[in-house]
Amino acid sequence: MIGRQLALDVDRVATGGRSLGLGPDGRVVFVAGAIPGERVLATVEAEYPRRLEAVADEVITRSPDRIDPPCPNVARGCGGCDWQHIGSERQSMLRRAIVVDCLHRLARIDAFDVSMTAGKEPAAGGDSPGVPVRPGPTLASAGYRTTVRVAVVDGRAGYRKRSAHEVVNVEQCAISHPMVESVLAEGRFGSAREVTIRVGAATGERMVVVTPTADGVSVPDDVIAVGADELAAGRRPHIHEVVGGIRFQISAGSFFQCRPDGAMALAQVVGDALSEVEGTLLDAYCGVGLFGALCGTGRRVVGVESSPSAAADAAINLGPHAEVVQARFERWKPQPVAVAVADPARSGLRAGGADRLARTGAEMIALVSCDPASLARDARLLLDRGYELNAVTVIDLFGQTSHVEAVSQFRRRPQDSKGREIG
Repeated sequence: MIGRQLALDVDRVATGGRSLGLGPDGRVVFVAGAIPGERVLATVEAEYPRRLEAVADEVITRSPDRIDPPCPNVARGCGGCDWQHIGSERQSMLRRAIVVDCLHRLARIDAFDVSMTAGKEPAAGGDSPGVPVRPGPTLASAGYRTTVRVAVVDGRAGYRKRSAHEVVNVEQCAISHPMVESVLAEGRFGSAREVTIRVGAATGERMVVVTPTADGVSVPDDVIAVGADELAAGRRPHIHEVVGGIRFQISAGSFFQCRPDGAMALAQVVGDALSEVEGTLLDAYCGVGLFGALCGTGRRVVGVESSPSAAADAAINLGPHAEVVQARFERWKPQPVAVAVADPARSGLRAGGADRLARTGAEMIALVSCDPASLARDARLLLDRGYELNAVTVIDLFGQTSHVEAVSQFRRRPQDSKGREIG
């Protein structure tokens, strides 16, 4: 079957950004480069017992939302952006559809308030009442990334081809901030395998983290260059970014959102989700303290973070009146809090994280999720631990890609004096 070309009608989108069609033998086909509603000719790239993976070669019936990719690197095979062929409005619709589908399939939660215009994806689960899924603020899709991780071949940085190890060297990148783009074009990275480029859009500071070593690296004079070997030996260089008027220290080994306007958009939704309840804020998986700093004004803040560098950054960014605990959240000893925000890794809270959150007794929880399947699994875990899901807000942070970011609001179900749920 591999290498065979199939004529397929694709009717919906799956987690990961591919569209779904049905093959001649009844297996589901995940098609890259197609848009729901199109009929395409697609070549099979991989075969599994219950599914096929394919790439669209020719569009027979074209979606009105199909556009010419704005970045010339797509034609060269660059796999950095998988939705360059889809108009921005349809991209937003598809991200919402992915979230709704995951909630329906994985968490058994049906959604309402997801009406689409004619020809768009229907709400999964029919008209069943449930949780409203609201779009968040749509952000400009060009030149937004202040952090990129790229491969290196023969000293030049580039993005891997889709589903391949081959690297496409780039001198321009439509979604990278101009200060990142210039490092991509001018940087020479010696014998490195990989490099992460990070800039502070507000401060102009720039840094590259090179794996395995920064030996032989040539970058503009203002760029801090550090090797992964130096980080392992204890070196802790950092840059700064400003979000919401707050200056954040971000060390080379610390996670930070890839765009400051996106970080602010997330914090605004989190702040709104927690605003009804006063009292101590738990910032779980707090990173450098983004949500604690932006949403914790007037509150006592407790931050929990496993990364030593990020925890050290959070202690500075949150100030002396906050408590920062360096620990795996799943091993942290819970303490009572009024509200909590959790921003776990792509794998989500899992049972251990959900247990810790529930044991704080938080009246309200804001869950930040970067994977819709993890969001759905985490939602079910929290529902099973005494919470109800009030809202999910999908925020467009990663234009031209199928990446989905969402903030979900959970409220603790009422309990009587003996801790039993009421109603």
